[in-house]
Amino acid sequence: MTLAAVAGGCVTPSIPIPPPEPERMTFTIDVAAGAARFSYAPTPVYADAVVYVFNRDRGQGVITTARPDGSVGPTDPFPAGVGDEVAITFETEDSIVGRCVRINSDGSAGYCN
Repeated sequence: MTLAAVAGGCVTPSIPIPPPEPERMTFTIDVAAGAARFSYAPTPVYADAVVYVFNRDRGQGVITTARPDGSVGPTDPFPAGVGDEVAITFETEDSIVGRCVRINSDGSAGYCN
C-alpha cells in the first residue's frame, strides 16, 4: 500500500453548513452616527466562527467571533444605514459561508437583489 492510499483513507469529507439566514439577523441602526451593529440568533453550526460583516456600499465593516452557541453580537458599530448592502460571512474550521443582505428600516435584513 502506498503512502498516498493510506493518507487518502484518513480524510473525512466535511459536511457543508448552510449560509446565514436573513431572518436570524438584526441590525441596530444609529441614524445620527451613520452606523449600525449586527446581531445573529444562536445557530450551533456557527459555534466559535469568525464573522465578517462588510458594508459593500461604504467599503468598511467589522470582524468578530461567534459565541459557543453560534450567536453573534451586537458587534462594534460599523458605517451603515438603511438600504445598504452588507456581506455577512461565517468562517468555521471546515467551511466559509456567506450571504449578501440589505438593511431594512426596521433593522431586519432582506436579500440583496
